[in-house]
Amino acid sequence: MKALRDYLSKQKPKFQKGGKFGAFQSTFNGFESFLYVPNHTTKSGSHLRDAIDLKRTMSIVVLALVPALLFGMYNVGYQHFLSLGQLANESIFSLFFYGFVKVLPIIIVSYVVGLAIEFFAAQKRGHEINEGYLVTGMLIPMVMPVEAPLWMVAVVTAFAVIFGKEVFGGTGMNIWNPALIARAAFFFSYPTKISGDSVWIADKADAFSGATPLATAATGSFDKLPDLATMFYGFIPGSIGETSTLAILLGAVILLVTGIASWRIMASVFAGGLAMGLLFNACAPEQAMTAAQHYMNLPAINHLVMGGFAFGAVFMATDPVTSSQTRSGKYIYGFLIGVLAVLIRVLNPAYPEGMMLAILFMNTFAPLVDHFVVQSNIKRRLKRAKVNA
Repeated sequence: MKALRDYLSKQKPKFQKGGKFGAFQSTFNGFESFLYVPNHTTKSGSHLRDAIDLKRTMSIVVLALVPALLFGMYNVGYQHFLSLGQLANESIFSLFFYGFVKVLPIIIVSYVVGLAIEFFAAQKRGHEINEGYLVTGMLIPMVMPVEAPLWMVAVVTAFAVIFGKEVFGGTGMNIWNPALIARAAFFFSYPTKISGDSVWIADKADAFSGATPLATAATGSFDKLPDLATMFYGFIPGSIGETSTLAILLGAVILLVTGIASWRIMASVFAGGLAMGLLFNACAPEQAMTAAQHYMNLPAINHLVMGGFAFGAVFMATDPVTSSQTRSGKYIYGFLIGVLAVLIRVLNPAYPEGMMLAILFMNTFAPLVDHFVVQSNIKRRLKRAKVNA
């Protein structure tokens, strides 16, 4: 590593202003800061100094995603061979390797397309390259169906980076989670590639139903749902990284122990989803006539382990850029995400998965939530000051 450090130090003057390759200074600095800690600090404004920088923060989030990603790869192979009736003949390694081969190209496309745009934007503006896409580039594949055509992944990734991030000024300036923008772009642009049963299982047998638990629940066929333990462990069809609540919770532990994610938001999302589910259970008619009325009878706890609810609560809703910043605002923001996610699932028959829309909706109103919290604090303090006077 010392040899690499010496080589980079020797080449660095060529990429400085006035050097032979001065036009590519942002690109060189991006690679250098990715490999080593930058040898500079902020130069303006007032900042709190901390031992952890953006690169370390992003690296910890990627590490927290690893359990869900590895299980997602395994589950891709598991669902494939289950549909073919060959599960008993395959080893754990063969299941994982099949999923690895299917998922890896999606990850590569996500990073190549996204980083290419990031590097181009940084060069064009003369700005430093931020490490924010390290996480976004991993999140995008994990919220995609395994059979998503690679060119579609490339298109929605480019859309998310350009219109969900760069137009706002880059990392730290965006108002919506870029990975969810990619998911939304995919869903609304290519609905047949993400809402049909076949997309959830790679090369499944024609006679095998690949319906996700959400799709099954939306029809009111609760007797066909997998049991709660199966859904919790993740042996169900679904997006690559969203099926295993257990693996997602392992990632949540990493984020909480390291202080990267807000436990207030995480807990509030689950509390909101559970509360809304219990409310629907209490209001459900005895004789359900419509699909929505049937859905209201689904046990509230099931909502927390189905679809992308847990993944969204742990990795999407807690995004520090797009979530609420005030302490009270975090509780309100998270609770409303949980409420809206279940509300959309139950009452919108055309879209049984509500987590994506719930988070994007609350991303939009997070600043408003913080505004009211701040104004409330100001009024309370002014009232206290008058009383004391």
